[in-house]
Amino acid sequence: VKLNLSRKEGLSVNSSQFTLSGEPFRIIGGSLHYFRVPKAYWKDRMLKMKACGINTLTTYVPWSLHQPERGVFHFHKQLDLEAYLNLAADVGLWVILRPGPYVCSELDLGGLPSWLLRDENMKLRTTYPGFTDAVNTFYDKLVPKMVPLQFKKGGPIIAVQLENEYGSYAVDNNYMDFVKQALLSRGISELLLTSDNHEGLKDGGVNGALRTINLQKLKNEDMMLLHFLQPKKPVMVMEYWTGWYDGWGDLHHVFPPEVREILRQGMSINLYMFHGGTNFGFTSGAVESPSYKPIITSYDYDAPLTEDGDYTPKYHLLRDLFSRYHSEKLPEMPVIRWKEGYEAAIMYQHLSLWDSLPFLEKPFKSQTPVNMENLPVNNGNGQLYGYTLYETMISSGGSLKSGNSIRDRAIVFVDKSFIGVFQFKTEELAVPDGKGERTLSLLVENCGRVHYGKTLDLQRKGLIRDIFLNNKPLRDFTIYSLDLNPAFIDRLYRAPWKALPLAPSFPGFSLGRLFVDGYPSDTYVKLPGWSKGVVFINGQNLGRYWHIGPQQALYLPGPFLNGGINEVLVFEEHEADLKVLFEDSPDLGMTVDIQ
Repeated sequence: VKLNLSRKEGLSVNSSQFTLSGEPFRIIGGSLHYFRVPKAYWKDRMLKMKACGINTLTTYVPWSLHQPERGVFHFHKQLDLEAYLNLAADVGLWVILRPGPYVCSELDLGGLPSWLLRDENMKLRTTYPGFTDAVNTFYDKLVPKMVPLQFKKGGPIIAVQLENEYGSYAVDNNYMDFVKQALLSRGISELLLTSDNHEGLKDGGVNGALRTINLQKLKNEDMMLLHFLQPKKPVMVMEYWTGWYDGWGDLHHVFPPEVREILRQGMSINLYMFHGGTNFGFTSGAVESPSYKPIITSYDYDAPLTEDGDYTPKYHLLRDLFSRYHSEKLPEMPVIRWKEGYEAAIMYQHLSLWDSLPFLEKPFKSQTPVNMENLPVNNGNGQLYGYTLYETMISSGGSLKSGNSIRDRAIVFVDKSFIGVFQFKTEELAVPDGKGERTLSLLVENCGRVHYGKTLDLQRKGLIRDIFLNNKPLRDFTIYSLDLNPAFIDRLYRAPWKALPLAPSFPGFSLGRLFVDGYPSDTYVKLPGWSKGVVFINGQNLGRYWHIGPQQALYLPGPFLNGGINEVLVFEEHEADLKVLFEDSPDLGMTVDIQ
């Protein structure tokens, strides 16, 4: 990247190839998401991109993480987007920014904040005033931070993408114009792009923005359609998929990309992903068709750099290929980081779910079930993620029917005794008979809101409607919000933990310690003998684990650890072993080639 270019003329599309500052320019891009990579490793991953011959970094901006509540904005630490983009400039990478508002990216609700769904008439990704007002408020905060980082102002941003694959959603003809104006009116002046797959290409464009295409395999008909819709313009493959994401219960997808032909035909390219990283916490989304399936914690993506930043055979092939498109020799490859196996953490203390309830926010009483997003928690923003416990009294046994109201999975108890699970497809459970009034409890998990498709407006979680016992709707609920947020995890350390009993009760929390001798290295958390739950290290949510796989180990980056003693806290739903293992290698499960 020649950073001393004259900055008068940005990326332009007046001929069949891009020019930057009037010089011919080919984008060799790679996607790297700041929110999926520990901040301490941002520079390492960027230097590895640079050494591969990448000249442009692309990143999404996840609105849901930057604005977790209506009046609360986060642009610091892990979400310091300005620091991230300045770092890219220091390393010598140009930037294509993809600020949504919807980004997909296999994130919960495609990166839209779930508090939008408190409005029962909400129409996401449209010019519905409740949506556009919220976008305007967010862009008032975001865009002024981006304006000075544009190319013509001396910064790294050479292009900005409007929305994401809107052609596949396309329910409002005025919406893309709204997004365009929202950016232009706040001072975005670089090249605007749209990106769509083949089906969405026709409906996804907007005047004044270059159309780009997303694909897995280069097909002639894709190119013909793009040339037909947009003659005599540069061709950019905005997302060339280097791999794919995995759902719980699937196999791990791998894919050999064919980049050579795209470059041979003179096109520009962006590899999605160059380095996938990790869906830490509860950020992963879900697919809805053919049936609901949540996305795993790892976002390794079979990308050229692995989840922990190691080189793959794919990386070496790409480096060899991209080097032919650079006049100078590529920089040296940074050394890779050491992975460490540590002594297992023995879980020495236990706290049942029931004993943790006093440490939650005060429960909410309601005649009828209330979905997560509409609970009066989180300063009136509803519950974003995690679990919700619904309790009511019953006076008989019989047939408990979900009426398709359970989103997405519920563990069911009578007087704290486990009676069964409503999986995504379960419609009915038998409740045993008993004497007198008993407490029926449903611990409902939001396993991830759908990130793509036509049902975004329907992604409310928890109990979204009535459930029925012997065909009568249940009433009078006490509702606890168990979002496992940092404040709760902090309070939990003061709870009356017990030494681990012989038969610990689940769901429950287990506590152990990991000892790190010297400077912490990356490691992998493995939980053989555990079933399903969430892992916290020093209060930081690493994400969900589930024995059904494919993923069997959670990435634990060194920067999350301290030299000396580290707290290991696990919330487990069903059954657990006494120990948590820390090994030096990942386990993404059995692999299958993408078709």
